[in-house]
Amino acid sequence: MPMELTQSRIQKIWLPPDNHPALPHRSCGPQLTNSPTVIVMVGLPARGKTYISKKLTRYLNWIGVPTKVFNVGEYRREAVKHYSSYDFFRPDNEEAMKVRKQCALHALRDVKLYLSEEGGQIAVFDATNTTRDRRAMILHFAKENGFKVFFIESICNDPNVVATNIMEVKLSSPDYRDCNSADAMDDFMKRISCYQSSYQPLDPDNSDKELSLIKVIDVGRRYLVNKVQDHIQSRIVYYLMNIHVQPRTIYLCRHGESEFNLKGKIGGDSGLSSRGKKFSIALKRFVQEQNLKDLKVWTSQLKRTIQTAEALDLPYEQWKALNEIDAGVCEELTYDEIKEKHPEEFALRDQDKYYYRYPSGESYQDLVQRLEPVIMELERQENVLVVCHQAVMRCLLAYFLDKSAEEMPYLKCPLHTVLKLTPVAYGCRVESIFLNIEAVNTHRDKPEFPGPFRRCVFKLMRMMRTMKQTRAALYFCQKEDQTSVDAKKGPNALMRRNSVTPLASPEPTKKPRINSFEEHVAAAASAAHPTCMPQEAPAQLPGQPVLGKACLT
Repeated sequence: MPMELTQSRIQKIWLPPDNHPALPHRSCGPQLTNSPTVIVMVGLPARGKTYISKKLTRYLNWIGVPTKVFNVGEYRREAVKHYSSYDFFRPDNEEAMKVRKQCALHALRDVKLYLSEEGGQIAVFDATNTTRDRRAMILHFAKENGFKVFFIESICNDPNVVATNIMEVKLSSPDYRDCNSADAMDDFMKRISCYQSSYQPLDPDNSDKELSLIKVIDVGRRYLVNKVQDHIQSRIVYYLMNIHVQPRTIYLCRHGESEFNLKGKIGGDSGLSSRGKKFSIALKRFVQEQNLKDLKVWTSQLKRTIQTAEALDLPYEQWKALNEIDAGVCEELTYDEIKEKHPEEFALRDQDKYYYRYPSGESYQDLVQRLEPVIMELERQENVLVVCHQAVMRCLLAYFLDKSAEEMPYLKCPLHTVLKLTPVAYGCRVESIFLNIEAVNTHRDKPEFPGPFRRCVFKLMRMMRTMKQTRAALYFCQKEDQTSVDAKKGPNALMRRNSVTPLASPEPTKKPRINSFEEHVAAAASAAHPTCMPQEAPAQLPGQPVLGKACLT
């Protein structure tokens, strides 16, 4: 017999009843693998393993797959406080070899903890792993714990690339804190020689033909892929085949101020205001001053971004994937109108802005999935100017700056401001450039999370079927208020119910006991935000929208 389902009020997805929290567990992303995966880096020092590890981890976390890097070098620096010289890495230094193996085992123990108990789905084991013995140890560890393994080997024989990597990254490492550049370079080259003598590359044609792996050769000039096991591994391969290390600059900006911006309305397809048109002219001057070769310009398919790009006198491409977040039934409304017409939806979005889905619309989570093709193409390109929208710009910025799902919906992306992103060794440098054209402020700060009293009103509205249920809910509400007050006295952080995320600020003080339900609701209306008094939830909401693919026209 078909099971009765309930609809999540925040995400608008259908769930089996009982014991399913309305707010998703933060450590849980989409289940893209049947079992957790350990990504094992392989390669000589200064071959870009840590660069790949950090960049891949940033991408996987952005698409919602909890991922963490375990760098064995950091474990070694913790165990050996003072690095002396390359002698530590000589294969005949037995004492050092024992220390290095213990560091690897310690890192693997943390990998197990992360994947088994902390909600992680992918762990990146960042080390040289240049011998078959070391890789066999990792495979045995993974088999014991039911983890999949995917190897990424970085091979580079270009001395100029290796020398550049050493100069940009390795010489600033804690190992060479008190060492001049020439001596540090000499020591590191000798360290590489210590590994070369025992290096056993992956061999997918013979001894390693049963392993899942990708060999990245000469910084992406060539790839060799073997036995991809599942969807997430195929996404990893696809991502690695799109990234490059060539110098480039990415410019992100919103369209010029629109007529709807002036009216405080969200969404829609309005044109530019008079100040928005001035911004488009200022943007043209700015682009000319940058003197960029072969700059590509991308816009959404909405009128305000196209009008902004038209003033540049440059070719531009329209992407449907860059359209603003779909606000569904709230399109072309002001926030005050949303609060009045859809009070419960207004309050729910404040509770969890990343996962919240507008009725018949999208969530930030949906938007990230829609923008993945844009990120892939941005990684392939060199100099690009993206003229987009507030929510879209937040998602793109969160990828480049490695921001969490909680931070993403509140990143500040003001109108008439260009963000200049320059990729660097292990991250991205950002410059904010205001073009001196005034505009309205469309940013809404993260509200204080509703206190227990407000949450209880929601519970009461859902539970009031009989007076008996109402009284029971009222009693529960008062007990929860008391628990909140008691918790403030303790040392632990305040926690949201059904969530692992601490509250940003203390909850309000407990309200005095009220005898009647009518008085209770009246007090709630006066003490809390007006939107804490929702009307009956809609009987049924439409399913997830079809997400737009990247579309070039």
